Amino acid sequence: MKKWNKIAVGAIALALTAGAFPFLMQNGNAETAKDFSLVTDSKGHIQVPNVDYRKDWTMLGAWAIAADKDKQGSQGMHVVYTQPESVAAYRKTGKFPDGAILIKELFSTDTAAMTTGTVSRANQTMGWFVMVKESTNKRFPGNKLWGNGWGWAFFDGKNRTKTKTTDYKANCLGCHVPVKNSDWVYVNGYPVLRGK
Repeated sequence: MKKWNKIAVGAIALALTAGAFPFLMQNGNAETAKDFSLVTDSKGHIQVPNVDYRKDWTMLGAWAIAADKDKQGSQGMHVVYTQPESVAAYRKTGKFPDGAILIKELFSTDTAAMTTGTVSRANQTMGWFVMVKESTNKRFPGNKLWGNGWGWAFFDGKNRTKTKTTDYKANCLGCHVPVKNSDWVYVNGYPVLRGK
């Protein structure tokens, strides 16, 4: 009788775990920093994660791209997100954990006079930059989207699944050279990483 009780308890525990797994995936708890499947396939092809990152992830910060000399306001805005657990890990260690995903969403802007002055606001999504932390540089050998501790990809606003990036060294790395010493990320623009 004891043997059957152990089997029954084990079966119930397994059923509860299996039932909870989809819930955890939807609520971010199982989107651990090591879950590359959220953003890549088995060959390391990167896509914009199919999650509601604007609602469920942490906004790290925003960047305004200045308009040309003869225009007012900003010509574009970039808003950056990551998983909450990646923020927690960074605050604890000063480093992004493997599997951390950074999404920079690019917006066109509308600029107009408002009561506070000339104001630019985000308008249409024009594209996404996605970076995925992979410190070993061994997970996707031979894939030119991966290296220097990250996966790198740019997507235009029309296609979240097929990157325009062909080689991160040629297409991405140059813009990040000024922040090589902070793991290629402009962390100075992300106050949430510093905490209070």
